[in-house]
Amino acid sequence: MVIAEKERSTMLHQIISSFNNSSINCNGHQARGLYEALENENRIRTEYSNGSDILYTLEDLQLGAKGDLSELSPGRRTQFTLGEQGVSRFCYRAVLLDAQQKSDPFSYNCGVFLVPKTRAHEWLFSSEEGQWLIVERSKAARLIMIFLDTSHSNASMDEIQKDLSPLVKQLAPAKDDIGAQIPFMAASDGIKQRKIVNQVTSALTGLIVVDDVVYEEVDNDFSRLFPSKDLIFRRLIFQRTEGLVQSEALLTGEGSLSSTGEIEQKKTRSSSKSRKKGNQRRNDSHVSVMDESTKDLKVDHFYLASSYHTGIISGFMLISPYLECAASNGRMVKAIVIGLGAGLLPMFLHECLPFLHIEVVELDSIVLDLSRNYFGFREDKHLKIHITDGIQFVREVANTAANRVTVGQGNDDALCDENVPSSNASCIISHAEGRGSNRIDILIVDVDSSDSSSGMTCPAADFVEESFLLTVKNSLSEQGLFVINLVSRSPAIKELVISRMNAVFSNLFCLQLEEDVNVVLFAVNGGICIKEDRFPEASRQLEKLLKLKHSEMNQSIMDATKKIKCLK
Repeated sequence: MVIAEKERSTMLHQIISSFNNSSINCNGHQARGLYEALENENRIRTEYSNGSDILYTLEDLQLGAKGDLSELSPGRRTQFTLGEQGVSRFCYRAVLLDAQQKSDPFSYNCGVFLVPKTRAHEWLFSSEEGQWLIVERSKAARLIMIFLDTSHSNASMDEIQKDLSPLVKQLAPAKDDIGAQIPFMAASDGIKQRKIVNQVTSALTGLIVVDDVVYEEVDNDFSRLFPSKDLIFRRLIFQRTEGLVQSEALLTGEGSLSSTGEIEQKKTRSSSKSRKKGNQRRNDSHVSVMDESTKDLKVDHFYLASSYHTGIISGFMLISPYLECAASNGRMVKAIVIGLGAGLLPMFLHECLPFLHIEVVELDSIVLDLSRNYFGFREDKHLKIHITDGIQFVREVANTAANRVTVGQGNDDALCDENVPSSNASCIISHAEGRGSNRIDILIVDVDSSDSSSGMTCPAADFVEESFLLTVKNSLSEQGLFVINLVSRSPAIKELVISRMNAVFSNLFCLQLEEDVNVVLFAVNGGICIKEDRFPEASRQLEKLLKLKHSEMNQSIMDATKKIKCLK
């Protein structure tokens, strides 16, 4: 029984409970959850009492509520409101941040960063840790972060800048170059042309948009393939994580199928670093190139537009002796991909590694319809789709495997003795001819989180809980590979996930992509694994297994194998 009493008080007190640690530990998750909720509430009350969540006005700041604003105070962070009726057209919520001291000179004495309403909830802008990252990248000694809301929806960026200019000048620190221009910054999507192909609302996912775009810049690999063309990409976007492109495909006249698309989730090539949809959004007015040309184009399922997908496949090197053994003996390797997106990663695997039996698990049937109709996804006897919960699916596989061990396992596994570059010269090959019939050889988690304010955009938090990681371990074959795409700007969250995986798996590896947001984590089941000094040989084994049409794609995968590092 829980009793809560409300006080009549103008003071904000800490909540006092009579819990003791012994009773919490003995009474399971509910007692622990309540205790943690109280602790969190008390932390919020402490922060409020310390003034960290108080919104000052411009007048308060000018009167010295947070110190002398004419002087820079490294590490100062103040939340306030800007603008008022009769003085400006709009009112704004803002944060003033004075950068930490650094050896390199600042590019700007004072700068303004505009955060659109659609992105204000994201960790990068809503959390203090994320805001300091923006300050560092802006190279401004003082950054004034402005949060736009619904009241600003009908105003152009020029109108907002004109309205803000006289206000932010009053917040600039004093310096010799008085009157210097204060730059306005905002995330740009880097899109030259855009056409919305379709949009639909799902009860599970929310608004989903399919669009065709031409970027202002593309990667060198694409430029070498098509040097004289404006390349068109088809994208799948979940508006709930509007700053990220879920899937992206290159459209060509020689695509492998009759539709269009490629699955990229969360962060892609460096050319699309600026895909985060900011205030300076280019929309339906840019449709010239694509109106006539896209109808004759198809998805190229032999090319991955996403660097993190390339990274996922490079990690197959960690079990390449196992894969080579399967391929040489005509055995199928069972691969599970949780998260369909536009279906591009499964299609690439299906086309380029024909010995894989792939099962894709997707929760939303509308996502499946879009992948079929606009991205060329198709099933056959070695590529299956299940519309169900991914965690439950893996749990069923683990339970089935455990039951088979109980009754005596071994009849469905074939042992292969080969001279392979591994400290273990044998490999167990799965038949993989049906759901739950045996353990998983390759398990890839490639899903987004519906709650981007948590600081982890991919995957959903349930997929990195220790209970699920233990389920994964129990579902994998003896030399099985677990791959997870982690997208977070928070070092603390990355460390937490890696720590949990370290506690469960004996062999852990990572691939840090150049964009620095995506980290691909690889866990190899069992106690024996390829050592780093054997990576070049294992990489060559993987190269021989891949059936690729584009040499550029092959080179990208091989380059990624050189960046994989051992964590344990």
